[in-house]
Amino acid sequence: MKRVFAGAALLIGAAVPAVAADMPYPVKAPVAPVHVFSWTGFYVGANVGFGGDKFDYPFQATQRQLQAETDPLVASTAGKFSLTSSGFFGGGQAGYNYQYNGGFVVGIETDFQWSGIKGRFEGNQTLNNNGVTTSAAFGTGSEVEWFGTIRGRLGYAWDRVFLYGTGGGAYGRVNTNGNFTLTGPNGVLGQVAAVSAGQTQWGWTAGAGLEYAFAPQWSFKTEYLYVDLGRSTLFSTAVNDVANGFSSNSSIAVDTKFHTMKAGVNYRF
Repeated sequence: MKRVFAGAALLIGAAVPAVAADMPYPVKAPVAPVHVFSWTGFYVGANVGFGGDKFDYPFQATQRQLQAETDPLVASTAGKFSLTSSGFFGGGQAGYNYQYNGGFVVGIETDFQWSGIKGRFEGNQTLNNNGVTTSAAFGTGSEVEWFGTIRGRLGYAWDRVFLYGTGGGAYGRVNTNGNFTLTGPNGVLGQVAAVSAGQTQWGWTAGAGLEYAFAPQWSFKTEYLYVDLGRSTLFSTAVNDVANGFSSNSSIAVDTKFHTMKAGVNYRF
């Protein structure tokens, strides 16, 4: 009996290696490559936002009258008044990004906005001099009709999240108008004056933004910009009456500055 069991054991021991040799070895399943998101490429988009700050109006006026055998009479004034501005705007943008291997992204962007950023002041005053009543009504205001920027962008991307700073040149159309009406006793119209000017102004802009790619070709952005469109002269006058020894000059200008906050979407090619 022992010989039978021993023979069976020998047969099993010889068969196991043969069966094992015929069995296939385990093979690892192929690993799908991980897709790394890239911000490199051209893009176009649209945005809406809100902005405002103030319009400043610096002014000055000087008169000089020569006198015989004494110092000339000189009168002058200078100052500045301001109007608060606010309004919505909307438009589009286009640009190009290049992403380096380390996550740094550089790019250039241009945008154009139709704007309703404006400020206006209306007032009136009544004067009573020796029983004679005179009233004056006046108003002035400015509006940014449109504006645009050309900016560089520099930031860092964490996969689909892109944080950046931006800055460059800015331009825009600023329209300004004002009126003054003087009414005398019994409603008699005494004087009416009006000024209207519209000019394209140039300046600079700087800010920062955050962009998130929610789809392979689509991204959502939010961005802050400070825009300074510089100073533009509304009017300037000068009189030089040499024969009578009289001279005068006056001027008023408008400084346009505003903050903007906007949100938009981009489509990348």
